[in-house]
Amino acid sequence: MTHSTAPAHPKKAAYTRAALCLLLSVLTFCYAGPLHQDATTVLAAKRILPVYSVERDDRVISISFDASWGGDQTMRILDLLDEYNAKATFFLVGIWVDKYPELVKEIHDRGHEIGNHSSKHPHMTKISESRMRQELSDMAEKLEAITGEKPTLFRPPYGDYNNTVVSVARSEGYEVVQWSIDSLDWKNKGAADLIRRATTNVAPGDIVLFHNDSKYILDALPTILKTYHQQGFTLIPVGELLLEGNTTIDVQGRQHPAKAE
Repeated sequence: MTHSTAPAHPKKAAYTRAALCLLLSVLTFCYAGPLHQDATTVLAAKRILPVYSVERDDRVISISFDASWGGDQTMRILDLLDEYNAKATFFLVGIWVDKYPELVKEIHDRGHEIGNHSSKHPHMTKISESRMRQELSDMAEKLEAITGEKPTLFRPPYGDYNNTVVSVARSEGYEVVQWSIDSLDWKNKGAADLIRRATTNVAPGDIVLFHNDSKYILDALPTILKTYHQQGFTLIPVGELLLEGNTTIDVQGRQHPAKAE
């Protein structure tokens, strides 16, 4: 005897396939959702951030100057800072220190802070850990020979960092510092553009980035400093802006006091 099986109704079979696809999609979504969320949480937890800004209740900010190449404008910058009773942080590169030791001493003697910006200005993420440590130590030795003090702040050249860069710097005793306001002065778009970028939406705890050799910095800096004064800000070095004691850094790079458990 031969048994035959009737073919399934085409429309019913299509409904069945659609239902199975829908069920599979729902199961995939339910499974993938929490997995993606957990993965994001893990990645965020593993990311090590430098300080971009600081939670402050008082109206204080920090301005910083990266000095890697030219030095011609530095004395005038120092004079303007004195004129407006402002203190700044200068992140210096070792090759700049070698070329302008008298400016390094002048920056220090006028009460400004000096940070480590590496010895030869490499992309820190592209060199070995041992080379990272060498970049930091070589620069620190140069500064200590001139100022008698070892730097405690580090800003990676090009703002280029990863977890290893931050971890290595911290293991050498540095706090790694970026910026929350970028003047983009190196783009040379004119004094007005520089002033606008540096003075718009400034908040307590901000860190502003300038370069000592940018084309329009001397034209813009008097107005910038005057505007900060009118906005009620006091300008202090980054080291004084940072919080003491137990702190945390949020996902935006903002330093906060650690919450008591």
